Amino acid sequence: MYVVNTETIPGMRIVAVKGLVQGNTVRAKNVGRDIAAGFKNLVGGELKGYTELLTEARRQAVERMLSQAQELGANAVVNVRFSTSAVSQGAAELYAYGTAVVAETEA
Repeated sequence: MYVVNTETIPGMRIVAVKGLVQGNTVRAKNVGRDIAAGFKNLVGGELKGYTELLTEARRQAVERMLSQAQELGANAVVNVRFSTSAVSQGAAELYAYGTAVVAETEA
């Protein structure tokens, strides 16, 4: 499955558009991560616990989006975007979306 954030895939042409596909996940912060983040805010630097949380959330959202694309018979998703939003205090949604298409190699 090709996944790109552009409207086209170099060397391929889109022969069918299957529609919008999306995947999302809602993740809550962890008390242990919050305490570690509080200490890290005092000295500065990367909040690795949150980086790992967001990396896992992004991976899961993309997997769900690709699963939906496969169900539609697509072999690529173009124009992929990510969005985040606060669901409640301490919880956030990560949303991935794009257009499922069938692409063929150009002759």
